[in-house]
Amino acid sequence: MTRDEALAELAKYRDQIDALDLRLLELLNERTRVVEKIGQVKERVHLPVYEPKRENAVFANVTSHNTGPLTPEALQRIFERIIDEMRSLQHMRRQGDEEC
Repeated sequence: MTRDEALAELAKYRDQIDALDLRLLELLNERTRVVEKIGQVKERVHLPVYEPKRENAVFANVTSHNTGPLTPEALQRIFERIIDEMRSLQHMRRQGDEEC
């Protein structure tokens, strides 16, 4: 493979990554909208934002359906980060409501 062929192949793969990133962005925003609805329901009945049992269920769900190449540990770390950001969003929304 020549350098030019390698660069062309890399450009093709990077285009695929860019398209996948936009799909992930769309899904993350969709997930966020659902989390906002969940937060509204929890707030109405004074339930806590943090629910460790539910988070463990999310981890179990995604890791049990994982076919790789991500390891279960890597997948859990990714979802821990996603969940942490969603939890922060719920906390910010509650604080914003209290300020009004």
